[in-house]
Amino acid sequence: MMKRILPHPALSAMLLVVWLLMANRVSVGGIVLGAVFALVLPKFTEPFWPDRPRIRFGRALLGYLVIVLYDIVVANFHVARLILFRRNRDLRSRWLVIPVDLTTPEAITVLAATISLTPGTVSADVSADGGYLLVHALDAPDPEAEIARIKTRYEAPLRRIFA
Repeated sequence: MMKRILPHPALSAMLLVVWLLMANRVSVGGIVLGAVFALVLPKFTEPFWPDRPRIRFGRALLGYLVIVLYDIVVANFHVARLILFRRNRDLRSRWLVIPVDLTTPEAITVLAATISLTPGTVSADVSADGGYLLVHALDAPDPEAEIARIKTRYEAPLRRIFA
């Protein structure tokens, strides 16, 4: 019964929160309208998600969010230091080809988005088979170490979240 009302509970919760954030205030009318959107939109889009991913909410997801937010803050300072104090010719920009062990398109998308959110790196392309991710790094003196860092810091937790 609950599955018929809320086919995507996480999507519904996210829609309600985003609606309230866009409204920039919490009011009864805003909550009611957000709740309507949160109930109707997932129901309307359900046929387009036949094989929706199984996501584990809990410690793994919370830990991943903490790591990503921490890395974003630290990377901002690191990139600012690179831009302000290092000459362009001293930067070691590299294209990294990262083998991806994730299997679902949603997990690969989250990995690519995480890499792009972290200043100093940007995901440029995913191979047709989803097996490799092409990433540009602003400064990567050791490309293999950077690839290993991305796989252990981001991909490994995503495998647990999307298990």
